Amino acid sequence: MISEYTKNDLSYILNVINDAALKYKGVIPESCWKEPYMPKQELISEFENDLRMFGYDKNNTLVAVMGIQEVEDVTLIRHAYTFSDYHGMGIGKLLLQYLFKINTSSSLLVGTWKDATWAIRFYMKNGFVLHTRKQTNLLLERYWRVPLKQVENSVVLEKQVYQSNISKV
Repeated sequence: MISEYTKNDLSYILNVINDAALKYKGVIPESCWKEPYMPKQELISEFENDLRMFGYDKNNTLVAVMGIQEVEDVTLIRHAYTFSDYHGMGIGKLLLQYLFKINTSSSLLVGTWKDATWAIRFYMKNGFVLHTRKQTNLLLERYWRVPLKQVENSVVLEKQVYQSNISKV
């Protein structure tokens, strides 16, 4: 079941994020890795910057999370993680499809590490297009607040959402 989670659920959300993020250890630059991968205060700050977090609950346990953040004219997909024991079960796809349904902007952007090939494949299989290096840098500068080292090691993918403005008679 998919539900929205709030700051009141920090420990559950962080449990998923920090478990799933272990997959990035040794893949992303060592200077970008930290433990825990997402500290509590960082997630609190994200919520204070209008992050909405959704999660997938299986047998009363939160096993996956995926957030959205509306910035200017786009929606960013933020912090998409699935417990390592639940990878490959389609839960990430279910969350992503849910976000497609509730999205109100015409463009969805997601940033990820350039060496996280599994994540890039996942988004491309779900209709996202990989931006060029130049476009990635411009988008990261405009819509995200990340350190330069992260910009250098990230990619941005985009999905255009074509919403019909034609009303049926």
